[in-house]
Amino acid sequence: MNYILFDGPYRDNLLPFTYTRPVAEIRVGILTIRQKWESFLEYTTTTVTEDYLSDKFPMVEMEENIMINASFLPNTEVVELVKNLNHNQALFKDEDVIAFFAKEGEEVNDFSNFEAIEFDGDILKIENTWDIFSKNGGAIEEDFNLITNGRKSEPIPATVKTLNPENIFIEKGAKLNFVTLNASSGPIYIGKDAEIMEGTVVRGPLALCNNATLKLATKIYGPTTVGPHSKVGGEVNNSVIFGFSNKGHDGFLGNSVLGEWCNIGADSNNSNLKNNYAEVRLWNYQTGGFAKTGLQFCGLMMGDHSKCGINTMFNTGTVVGVSSNIFGSGFPRNFVPSFSWGGSKGFVTYKTNKAFEVAEVVMGRRNEEFTDLDKAILEYVFEETKQYRRE
Repeated sequence: MNYILFDGPYRDNLLPFTYTRPVAEIRVGILTIRQKWESFLEYTTTTVTEDYLSDKFPMVEMEENIMINASFLPNTEVVELVKNLNHNQALFKDEDVIAFFAKEGEEVNDFSNFEAIEFDGDILKIENTWDIFSKNGGAIEEDFNLITNGRKSEPIPATVKTLNPENIFIEKGAKLNFVTLNASSGPIYIGKDAEIMEGTVVRGPLALCNNATLKLATKIYGPTTVGPHSKVGGEVNNSVIFGFSNKGHDGFLGNSVLGEWCNIGADSNNSNLKNNYAEVRLWNYQTGGFAKTGLQFCGLMMGDHSKCGINTMFNTGTVVGVSSNIFGSGFPRNFVPSFSWGGSKGFVTYKTNKAFEVAEVVMGRRNEEFTDLDKAILEYVFEETKQYRRE
């Protein structure tokens, strides 16, 4: 059987992160959504996504295909039902389709002719940007069980202080000494070749992915994910960092999500609670205004390739688009459009030629190539987001 992940109805709710990736490439827990499905299915998946992303994330269609809504995170119960779908059958959770069986070239515009199968079990669904951090604890737990099942952790070094060591898993090549790991409130996963430097204190759940680093005396409150090749210092609470991003110095990051190739300057902080304790609103790309989140704690949403200078202060519920550069004193506004350059005193357009020069250098430092496909995606995003900038 051929399995294809599609973006589903919540893609626009997940901007700015889905400007540069399909929903399946969002990281929540330890793994990306695609990696979760492929681990359960034991099968490589492809993607149905926006046309401008499809060259980098292509779809491979075969004679028989099961299409899976990437907003849903797999578990054993739902995967078994997905695997057993037959032609003209669709699996639903309430009003949302989880998966359906389609033959090659078959266009499915509605499910009126499908046999509907209702899934009445529990399942995690990512339909808003804030779900990425607010549901991260459950996702870490599920990924931890998936990844560590039947495997033995590397030994915990003698200099490491632990609580609930049976809830800690260390992959080969990881380095950690003179740190404190408290896994009483959730598992702690330390990926291959990751490093936790001396003096760091962690309260789980934590996913420290492959080649990621917690710098000297870092304080981590779970549920937090530090994606591959990311570097984190200071104080972090209930946040998700996708990968290849840096928050390497003192400062607070809480109830936040950072995309890839982001950089948070030294002593930068975000607020995650309003002074009046009111519900936080976030910028909504669909409505062009601020929308209720239902959350009292909500911090910073920052798209790929965006950066801020030292001592930057972000208000509660700030959304920063793709490839923006923020600096200077004072609080920038709560919505910073993609390709913006400036701060509290105002923004100008961050021209693509300058942004691409930086991206090439930044990615080159990690031995990653800034490809023509990457450039084409960012050029599309630049044009798509013109409406939000003052050119």
